[in-house]
Amino acid sequence: MLRIEPMTLSTDRLILRPLSLDDVPALGEAAMDGALWEKKTTTVPRPEGFEEYVRKALDLQAAGLALPFATVVRDGERVVGSTRYMNIDAANHRVEIGTTWIAGSWQRTFVNTHAKFLMLRHAFEALGCHAVEIRTHSLNDQSRAAIERLGAKLDGILRRHMIMPDGHIRDTAVYSILQEEWPEVKARLQQRLEA
Repeated sequence: MLRIEPMTLSTDRLILRPLSLDDVPALGEAAMDGALWEKKTTTVPRPEGFEEYVRKALDLQAAGLALPFATVVRDGERVVGSTRYMNIDAANHRVEIGTTWIAGSWQRTFVNTHAKFLMLRHAFEALGCHAVEIRTHSLNDQSRAAIERLGAKLDGILRRHMIMPDGHIRDTAVYSILQEEWPEVKARLQQRLEA
């Protein structure tokens, strides 16, 4: 049975540490970098909404359904976003990496590559996952391109899957990486980490 406990994952440039209420001010500041709550394809709260956001994430963690992280750049110990393991399916050794967002000025930098490397490596090598799923808004071309660069395969589109904060109904693109695909994905990510 898959068992996910809070832990810290790190590279020489990035730390993923368990999310806590102490992170609320820094998360609000990170979300202001790019006014992320205004984007139609993500669900990042306004700065004043992060206490509720973190409390809900910790409730899901307590229920064994998620493990949320603060995304921290080592240089200056700066919180630049958040990500999590979610939709944990312990019986089937499957997790989703999701609810990922990164401050505007840190997008398209090393942050996402390092975070995905850490989470995928832990999922496949420490937790023994059979598959890791990654979902995004079907219209979020930037996110979809990043997921595809990882080597994830498109499983399909969940049509009219969820109602977004602005009221529009999202179609969700569902991707996955399988355990047997991990070595190739890992090699590709390691090349990008070293670049």
